Amino acid sequence: MKWMAVTLLVLLTALQYRLWLSDDGVSEVSRLTAAVTLQKADNERLRARNAQLGAEVVDLKRGMDALEERARSELGMIARRETFYQVVPARPARYVPTTAPRTHTAAR
Repeated sequence: MKWMAVTLLVLLTALQYRLWLSDDGVSEVSRLTAAVTLQKADNERLRARNAQLGAEVVDLKRGMDALEERARSELGMIARRETFYQVVPARPARYVPTTAPRTHTAAR
């Protein structure tokens, strides 16, 4: 009877070792849980992006406003009876040296 208790104790210890310390034990489960959480967040972000792109596709198919906006921003087009104004930033003041440059004379 004593050898049976020892055998069960050894078996229990071996199973506990595999559960807590092996590569496919508790540490792997926690790593996979973290990976699933990250993937769910990424999926949600991509779902929102797909919804936005889908709405943009529908808007481009049905409405002219989005089409005109794209033509203006991406192609630089203007509509009839519109005036295009281009604002050019002022040039910075030109650099003027405070001292006269030195001239080099050749020695003979």
